[in-house]
Amino acid sequence: MPRTLPTIVKATVTPILISDPPLLNVLGVHQPYTPRAIVELETDTGATGVGETYGDSEYLAVARRLAEAVTGLPLTALNGLRDLAYEKAGLTTDTVKEFDPAGLRGSRTNEKLIRSVVSAFEVASLDALGKETGLPVHALLGGKVRDRVEYSGYLFYKWAEHPADDAPRDDWGAALDPDGVVRQAQRFAEKYGFRSFKLKGGVFEPEQEIEAVKALGKAFPGHPLRLDPNGGWSVGTSVKVAAELGDLLEYMEDPTTGIDGMAEVRARTGAVLATNMCVTTFGEIAEAFAKDAVQVVLSDHHYWGGLQATRELAAVCRTHDVSLSMHSNTHLGVSLAAMTHVASVVGNLAYACDSHRPWQTEDVITEPHTFVDGALEVGDDPGLGVELDRDALSTLHERWLSRADMHDRDDVAAMRVADSTWTQPALPRW
Repeated sequence: MPRTLPTIVKATVTPILISDPPLLNVLGVHQPYTPRAIVELETDTGATGVGETYGDSEYLAVARRLAEAVTGLPLTALNGLRDLAYEKAGLTTDTVKEFDPAGLRGSRTNEKLIRSVVSAFEVASLDALGKETGLPVHALLGGKVRDRVEYSGYLFYKWAEHPADDAPRDDWGAALDPDGVVRQAQRFAEKYGFRSFKLKGGVFEPEQEIEAVKALGKAFPGHPLRLDPNGGWSVGTSVKVAAELGDLLEYMEDPTTGIDGMAEVRARTGAVLATNMCVTTFGEIAEAFAKDAVQVVLSDHHYWGGLQATRELAAVCRTHDVSLSMHSNTHLGVSLAAMTHVASVVGNLAYACDSHRPWQTEDVITEPHTFVDGALEVGDDPGLGVELDRDALSTLHERWLSRADMHDRDDVAAMRVADSTWTQPALPRW
């Protein structure tokens, strides 16, 4: 007799708050706690799966509606999740034309919102399906082509501490000049073995950030370096920085905003440009590739819609001879496991992936990942290979319940705690 497909009998969405250091960017500073959402699925056969995504209010509302809708569906009904999410959220594919201050991802759209939520349910489904079959997620995606995935150390300009008494503390200290950035990179290299580094720019005058990259180049000769000002520069400033840094950078990430601006920088400099701002949906690909605006797309399974969509993106990039790497957000171990699985199956992954870890020291899994030589091994345990830490999940959820002021990430508002005159900067800043 044909085997009956496992059916989802329970779907749970748990909002949490995780501690975040005072990391600076073009819009402001990370707030002390950032919201995430943990999605759990349970089947009629007893298999369970877990996924993770953004936990801000608008994501949480859609996730809760989708959780009600998936109950009773086959675990394998992945291809209909996007349409189901649109239906239950009562949304259309129309663009919401405003800047996204939380994710620094360019214009906001319902498509990004829906796909970000769907990604967590897809990952949870694949995790449960892997446990059901005894297969790792990478096997369900066609099989890994690499046994380890390299990650890049993510450097930030940083305050020593948040300007609030009840905020989390860390022992990293401040990094507000080139020497501070180099010290941060040295610690990353010594403790985690990172061999490439990305600096989050757009914080200070471009000349100061140029000096920071040059200092990194001197401290780590021959190591790949990246600079990401999140669209904080004009085309002219971007051209100047590209000329100043030259071959020190393996790529500049979103130096300026928009496809046309990126295309002009490319035309005037020949610099390799990466993006997670002007190409974040499939609808943006045609124009960007035709204008040679980006040479590296930084995939992110959250807002591309999951692991299968990431493979589709990789195929499109391969067709157009555009390189691929992976963007990071303020994530936990569930997302890091999913990132590692999908990175292991993409053949044309040309650069080390980004990761905000190890800035996030809290987690919801029992055995948090440890970087060795700047990489993670790709495991062969069933599903994602992670197990939820119920006590940790409960603690972080209780924090969410007690801190209604942190339910939506807002780097601009967080900056106002230190500077009451701070307003959202218009881009470009320089």
